[in-house]
Amino acid sequence: MQVSQTRIEGLLLIQPEIYRDERGCFFEHYSRARYEAAGVTAEFVQDNCSCSQYGTIRGLHYQIGEHAQGKLTSVLYGRVLDVAVDVRFGSPTFGEYVAVELSGENHLQFWIPPGFAHGFSVLSEAAVFNYKCTAYYSEKDERSIRFDDPELAIDWQIADPIVSEKDLAAPCLRAIEKDYVFSQ
Repeated sequence: MQVSQTRIEGLLLIQPEIYRDERGCFFEHYSRARYEAAGVTAEFVQDNCSCSQYGTIRGLHYQIGEHAQGKLTSVLYGRVLDVAVDVRFGSPTFGEYVAVELSGENHLQFWIPPGFAHGFSVLSEAAVFNYKCTAYYSEKDERSIRFDDPELAIDWQIADPIVSEKDLAAPCLRAIEKDYVFSQ
């Protein structure tokens, strides 16, 4: 597999080795030994799957404290724009984001460690989005950032998004609490 560091330290783009023939393709979706060798040493405790229609935006979500989640994201079917925003106060890249296109065709994976808010938009008619998490979901520790925060200016590539009431009520980046303090 090939691992690429993005412009924000810690966010990794992973391309598994794909084996193709007349039947289709095969690849290892996850192998702890390979990922540990690539620097992803987290233990995954929960897998989530989301099925969404074109124009859906989910996020930007993160968790704090002992339930802070790292996520290994991928798309099983369709295409999404996957986004991670640095919410680590004091980080040189606080408030910056990386956006990558994941699809059932490119098989790319995106490693998002704790300290990043995460969201995605669905660019295809439908998408099946999969993510492995390093901590269990905790409603009391969940936080959100407004997907259309003008300071972030994320181009979700969607004109009229479908967004949950909960996500529409999220605060902008500058209004979030200092839940993560960056340390080297």
